[in-house]
Amino acid sequence: MTSTPPDRPSLAPRHWPVWLGVGLCMALARLPWRVQRSLGAAVGWLALRLLPDRREAARTNLALCLPELDAGAREALLRANFRDVGIGLFEFARAWWGDVAPMRASARIEGVDVLQRLQAEGRGALLVSGHFMTLEMCGRLLCDHVPLAGMYRRHRSPVMEWAVLRGRLRYASAMFGNGDTRAAIRHLKRGGVLWYAPDQDMRGKDTVFAPFFGIPAATITATHQFARMTGCAVVPFFHRREGADYVLQVGQPLSPFPTDDAVADTAAVNAAIEAMVRQAPSQYLWLHRRFKRQPDGHSRYD
Repeated sequence: MTSTPPDRPSLAPRHWPVWLGVGLCMALARLPWRVQRSLGAAVGWLALRLLPDRREAARTNLALCLPELDAGAREALLRANFRDVGIGLFEFARAWWGDVAPMRASARIEGVDVLQRLQAEGRGALLVSGHFMTLEMCGRLLCDHVPLAGMYRRHRSPVMEWAVLRGRLRYASAMFGNGDTRAAIRHLKRGGVLWYAPDQDMRGKDTVFAPFFGIPAATITATHQFARMTGCAVVPFFHRREGADYVLQVGQPLSPFPTDDAVADTAAVNAAIEAMVRQAPSQYLWLHRRFKRQPDGHSRYD
């Protein structure tokens, strides 16, 4: 668990390229929001053309998950998705290192009372969301109302690890790396709120195949395990951008949860995230190869 920023890493020449990148991102994080959105749209336009592997992964995901759309509609959604990915990069930077006062002024937040009630009961809450591009900005906005910790994947670069943790710990109560399971469990047992996104294929973890948009998806069972070991509530958390504004929705705890069936519980979590995606499909991270592992051993991206 990390609740205070780590010491600044070395300024040795081998770190200079990353330091330059971090410095540029910190500077871009301070631009006006209108300018950031325009730049983000341009970045997304370039990424669509310069990242063919990710473009094809997203295109395949859209075809698999939204077959009810015709080819033209899916291509339009693909373009919108890359645009939102580009804008999302600036949202991450602004949440970590910039000023979110303009976002606070217009954000609409629903369901905070659910978390406040659980806190009053002394019961932990696992706030389950998906990998939407708004996750960092909306996580920061939610921290204005409840103390929120998060789980994250550690960065290989010590400079990026320092910079991102320093940014996140401006608003998060604590950050748990992907190896800090015991500390996360203690946090939930003490009645803490923990943000968690289990919607990616995390190789090497305890996973089961559970449906996501009707397709078997290798999904980590940690949501079931956290609830079973701590008694925490599992609470869906959906967030999206509407124009320049943000909407945050905290749902009611999943019930019954946990059950004795890890696969059924994992399927229930996937269903909750699927419902979120259907409300704002362009803002989801379709670039991830969600169905690379399949029960028959074949990838959906071959």
